[in-house]
Amino acid sequence: MKSVFLQLVQRNLSLSAVRSIDQKWRAGKGLPENPNSFGPLTNLPDYSFLDGRPTPLGANQKRRILKQQEIASKIVELSGELEFAKQRHERLKTEAAAEKQRILQDKLKPKGHLLLKK
Repeated sequence: MKSVFLQLVQRNLSLSAVRSIDQKWRAGKGLPENPNSFGPLTNLPDYSFLDGRPTPLGANQKRRILKQQEIASKIVELSGELEFAKQRHERLKTEAAAEKQRILQDKLKPKGHLLLKK
């Protein structure tokens, strides 16, 4: 009888974490998946001095600023490479057109009475 009672009382326990934040709503609004990853609570200092002195940067804030600077420098570098590639492509196109024109001009010229008709 005791084993029957234990089987009736047994409950299942799930150890997986539940996502209590509505991710579809956040994605629809263009917000980050983690609300603590960006915003005034993470980007602004925790306090300010009354006399207007700047507050020291927090460890994570300094890390985020350095990461953003690296990303910005990479963007500038890649946009420069893209501009170079565009200019090179245009230059190669004009050189190819000039070479084609030169080949057409160097072809055999008409002789005899065909030359006099011009």
